[in-house]
Amino acid sequence: MNVSVKDNKEITFSCDVVILPLLEHQGVRPYRDIDKVLDGLLGKTISSREFSGRLGDMSLLHTQGRIKPERVLLAGLGKKEDVTPEMLRQAGGKAASYLRALGIRYAALSTRTIEPLHISPVVFLEGCLLSAYRFEKYRKEEDHKGLKRITVLSRKDIGTQIKWIEAAAKATYLARDLVNTPSNDMTPSGLVRAARSLKKVSVKVIDRKQAEALGMGAYISVAKGSMEPPKFIVIAYKGKNVRPVALIGKAITFDSGGISLKPSEGMEKMKYDMAGGAAVLGVMKAVAEMNLPVHLLAVLPATENLPGGSASKPGDVVRTLEGRTIEIISTDAEGRLALADAIGYVKKFKPAAIIDIATLTGACSIAFGNEAIAMMGNDDSLMAKLKKASEETAERVWQMPLFDEYREYIKSDIADLKNSGGRSGSLVSSGYFLKEFAGDVPWVHLDIAGTAWTDKDRPYIPKGATGIGVRLLMNFLKNL
Repeated sequence: MNVSVKDNKEITFSCDVVILPLLEHQGVRPYRDIDKVLDGLLGKTISSREFSGRLGDMSLLHTQGRIKPERVLLAGLGKKEDVTPEMLRQAGGKAASYLRALGIRYAALSTRTIEPLHISPVVFLEGCLLSAYRFEKYRKEEDHKGLKRITVLSRKDIGTQIKWIEAAAKATYLARDLVNTPSNDMTPSGLVRAARSLKKVSVKVIDRKQAEALGMGAYISVAKGSMEPPKFIVIAYKGKNVRPVALIGKAITFDSGGISLKPSEGMEKMKYDMAGGAAVLGVMKAVAEMNLPVHLLAVLPATENLPGGSASKPGDVVRTLEGRTIEIISTDAEGRLALADAIGYVKKFKPAAIIDIATLTGACSIAFGNEAIAMMGNDDSLMAKLKKASEETAERVWQMPLFDEYREYIKSDIADLKNSGGRSGSLVSSGYFLKEFAGDVPWVHLDIAGTAWTDKDRPYIPKGATGIGVRLLMNFLKNL
């Protein structure tokens, strides 16, 4: 979508539709001049209760050639005292979806109502951009509906803000595309191709033999049942000469559960088990595009998790890169095995912090539904920074405890650790398992199992992959 900023009046700006955001009970006050030229059409629509101003309320009016825009869209923001950036983002998403259904291509956005709220109108625009995503790679006929151009009518210098949300939207699109792509195409090698398509980064790929030589026994154990070669992908971006922040994204391109086979119902969604890796790739794309002055080291331990004659079995013991042994209780607790070796790998580079993002546990969905990311870590300052970023983006995190007692849950009778402590406390015990490998390095784990996929359309998130984590981590890095 082409985005621009113009210092123009709504009445004289030629476009298919001008979006006029309005608060509940606000009446026509902000747009009296427009209403006058339209012979009171706006006021009549409001007084007749065809439009209330509630969040998500929409009313499309034809201007009959009285002003340059062919149409006016009244877009409800809700009550003034309740309006938040997230509500603006949702209103933008709903407005863009409404216009998409009508096949409207070119819109202008009035900022008269938004700017007095001391919230940037760019947030409304962000909702428009994020809602415009569609995944149609496998359709014979693509739907070309939707806004192609949007102009923000403002006197303020918001060009830098717009560049940021455009980069965030493109990065989120990339993450959604990768997750939505079926696993017969989005293999570990497919993730390598995606990584190598990024600009301003260096990419290193560690293959099976190299991973075995390095001692990545936990990671390789996950790949043993698959014919697809595993790819341990390492991406570096050096925008500043400082110690790196390490981002690790779980990248299981299909998770059947292995020998501990999952139920068949809903298994088709298990292509989404690389959503953490997809988010990390999206972040790397955006950070490079925006030339952020940070040093990032990204790792995607990519593989499939399938049953087979050579697959790992419950009861097997594997050795990690750092030399610790793990008893495999469930082959469906494979993500933490791959992440354990990924954490061990990045620690060699002495990172300032490690953040891993993963669709790790079904228990996360049970605890939070589809509304929050479970956050655990060993550094309060790092978690506070991520909490701030979550408030800015509405990619919400909720901190869970890592009490020392949870170590008993993953204590093995025959090895240093076991990869599953059973159903009780499984969300936090999985986090504690990773904490064992992070050691003293500042570390945070983000479990996105409940938020990486949606079965219904949301205001600015179409059904399917959500791209969760991209905007969260981008804002975190920007704030650094």
